[in-house]
Amino acid sequence: MSPLPEAVPFFSQWETPDMTLAVLADGAEAALRRDPLWQGSGAATLDEYAVWAANVCGMACLKMILAARGQIVPTIELARRCTGYGGYVVNEGSIKGLIYAPFVTFVKQEFGLEAEVMTNVAAADVPGILARSRFFIASVSSSIRWPEREPPSKGDHLVLVTAASDDGFRFHNPSGHTSATQADAVLAPIDFDRFFANRGIAVSI
Repeated sequence: MSPLPEAVPFFSQWETPDMTLAVLADGAEAALRRDPLWQGSGAATLDEYAVWAANVCGMACLKMILAARGQIVPTIELARRCTGYGGYVVNEGSIKGLIYAPFVTFVKQEFGLEAEVMTNVAAADVPGILARSRFFIASVSSSIRWPEREPPSKGDHLVLVTAASDDGFRFHNPSGHTSATQADAVLAPIDFDRFFANRGIAVSI
C-alpha cells in the first residue's frame, strides 16, 4: 500500500495500550481498575473509567481523528460529551452505544467535523468512501485482532480505517493486543470483509 499522506496518531481505548489481553482474561472492569494511567482518560474517578473504557472504541477513533489535526481530547471526556447528544444511553451502569446519528450531530456541533452514517456498505465500497472522506469508522468484530480466526459475529467494535485499496485496508484498532494489531494494521480486503458489519461513519476533517 502507498504511504499515508500524513501520519495518523494512534490511541487505544485503554490508557495503557497493552491491557487488552488482561481485559479479555479478567473482564474489563476488573482489569481496568489496574490501569495506572487511567486519569489520562478524562474520567473523574477510577469507577467511571472502569465502567466506560470498554465502551469507548468509537471515542478512541474520534480522538485519533481529532489528533490528526492537532487536537487531543481524552476519551472519557469525549464519551461524556457525546452522551449529552444521545450518542450513548446509560442505565444503571449499562451503556448502549455508540449510536451513530447522534454522534454525527455531536462531531459537527462540537468539532466542526463533517460525518455521514453509512449502511449496506460492501468492503469494495470503502476505497471510494475514503476518496471522498478522510476517514471511515467501520463496524467490525472485535476479533479482527486475530485475522487468522473466524469471527463469531460481525460488528460490536469500531476501528478507524485510514487507507484502503484493492491491495489492503489499513486501520487503527483501539483494542488491538499487539503493536502490529493496533496502529496501521493491514488486512487484505477479503479478510477485512470477514469481520466487517457493512456499516460505519465516514468523517472528513
